Amino acid sequence: MIIGTAGHIDHGKTALVKALTGVDGDRLKEEKARGITIDLGFAYMPVADGRIIGFIDVPGHERFVHTMFAGASGIDLALLVVAADDGVKPQTLEHLAILDLLGIGNGLIVITKADLASADRLADVTAEIKAAVAGTVLEGADVLPVSAATGQGVDALRSRLIAAANETPARSSEGAFRLAVDRVFTLSGIGVVVTGTVLSGFVGVGAQVQISPSGLSARVRSIHAQNTPAEIGWAGDRCALNLAGLGVTKESIRRGDVVLNPALHAPTDRIDAVLHVLPSEEKAVSQWFPVRLHHASAEVGARIVLLDDKSVQPGATADVQLVLDAPIAAAVADRFVIRDVSAQRTIGGGKFIDLRAPARKRRTPERRAQRAALAIDDIKAAFAALLDAPPFTADLSTFARDHALSVAQADRIASELDLVVIDAEGARAAISPDRWQSFVAALIERVTQFHANNPDLQGIGREQLRLMLEPRLSTPVFAAALYKIADKGEIALDGAFVRLAAHQVRLTPADEDTWKIIARQLGGNERFRPPRVRDIANSIKSPERDVRRLMKLASRLGRADEIAHDHFFLRPTVREMVAVAADVQAKAETGWFNAAELRDRLDNGRKVAIQILEFFDRNGVTLRKGDQRRMNQHRLDLFGSIVHASATADGGESSPVGRSDFKSEWGSEPALGGFDSHSPPPSLAKKRPS
Repeated sequence: MIIGTAGHIDHGKTALVKALTGVDGDRLKEEKARGITIDLGFAYMPVADGRIIGFIDVPGHERFVHTMFAGASGIDLALLVVAADDGVKPQTLEHLAILDLLGIGNGLIVITKADLASADRLADVTAEIKAAVAGTVLEGADVLPVSAATGQGVDALRSRLIAAANETPARSSEGAFRLAVDRVFTLSGIGVVVTGTVLSGFVGVGAQVQISPSGLSARVRSIHAQNTPAEIGWAGDRCALNLAGLGVTKESIRRGDVVLNPALHAPTDRIDAVLHVLPSEEKAVSQWFPVRLHHASAEVGARIVLLDDKSVQPGATADVQLVLDAPIAAAVADRFVIRDVSAQRTIGGGKFIDLRAPARKRRTPERRAQRAALAIDDIKAAFAALLDAPPFTADLSTFARDHALSVAQADRIASELDLVVIDAEGARAAISPDRWQSFVAALIERVTQFHANNPDLQGIGREQLRLMLEPRLSTPVFAAALYKIADKGEIALDGAFVRLAAHQVRLTPADEDTWKIIARQLGGNERFRPPRVRDIANSIKSPERDVRRLMKLASRLGRADEIAHDHFFLRPTVREMVAVAADVQAKAETGWFNAAELRDRLDNGRKVAIQILEFFDRNGVTLRKGDQRRMNQHRLDLFGSIVHASATADGGESSPVGRSDFKSEWGSEPALGGFDSHSPPPSLAKKRPS
């Protein structure tokens, strides 16, 4: 258990800690010379069962109140100290307010210097204290008179603290690791050491960690927990970590940094929060109000953005947005305190509810619903409520990271809520089961309606379909969702198109007969250098416009693709050429290939090979650098399952490569962009020739 002192300057906090532990918390020469604590002091008290109780002695002087926050964020029990001769003083009330704002409700009140006061004076001070703590987290806390000088009441207080330690449950270590740094120093022969309280999770010797917000990487060489060598530091422990790594120096780490699991590194400078303004404030908090924000061991300048344009009156609570002067490492539900910019008084505090707050559209009904969901204390209930608010989907990975959850905790939320989780490009998009069923039903309905209105078309374009549906999924997540639905057999994916599995497009009998003739000219041994529309029209003695119309229709049906103007290739040939190009790249020493190498494999002339590659470029199948190209593995199945590269210009049989083969050969499943195969992706649109 970690115990923190609080109270006015010169009320005997350090002397009390020394009487309890035998350790002098004043560690700096200037502290001893001046007789006051100006930085955090630490002491430890072993108990009979082998456990150790840690003490954090915080300064009481108003000039050093900011240092109190560095130690207060990790304490389990507060000792509010009031001197018998002085009674309740301004810093007593300010420290009490800070404990209240940080939600530290487990505590005792100690009247120090009891040997200097009469029984009547002790009674008066006790009454004064009880009046001061009324309505705060310490209301009803026991008041114990103690004298560090004579030892009066010290043993009784020590016994109470040991009993409290036995009753205080250990903090859960299930979350991801975070330690708020309050001291940084170097030891000869050891190196850089940081100290702080483990806010969540645990860390072991040898673990790779990150310093946030700087992003500096480090390795834990050794650990002291509760002033004792240890292999693991657990949530709630007072720890010293010996860190090593490139760039790790005493100057590169500072108080306010957080040592954490690298998965949590995502500093933020714009946070939505719930703010409570102290009743003692004389003025309301107005729009863009400047403050000093204290969180864990960090202190940073900030501005308060009011989310309903109404000033927050003294004693009131409201949703606000905090715009910070510099980013900090934080977690949702962390407590914070704000003071005025002159560091004269504490104004209020509260808790963070969203670390990724938007700069625009902060007051929309959708945003209000999201904030209300994120403000729920129960994490599982909060995520369920978030999925019931627009846009009705959320990234489970981001939610877990911002709440400092472990992978196991995130998976448990998904399992207990029976969520549909779609993994794509590092994101884990989660949707409630009811919303997913509605999404699938709407998708089927849209595709069905498209077929009814366009019976002669192959299917609806992926991007067109994506923009019709709610929730509006990102392109990669939508592509993964389509595969998930297609696996159930209700829909089929034809390259960039989506159709019902049972849907089949047929040409009119006359067009079908003409197409069979044309297809023979486009296929066979000449499939890599097929004739143009005009040549086909002349050969079958049919008007050129009719042939062009039919070939355009065949292209929409997925039977052919227009590689260049009036130059069509059969769709199976296009798939085959994708496989050939992939094989050419695989055999290239540099991993890049040029048009001449593809021409030699297809035996179709440099001009046609360039046209084919430019068609691949427009559709994102190839990535170009000068005259060199390589395949984009995420778009290899844009024209359907590719064929083995062994089926090349020699006329041998081609065999399709299914998605399982694709995965084994390329290491991951395709993540297709949702655009029509006859239109370039937006990023390449300007490169497409007219």
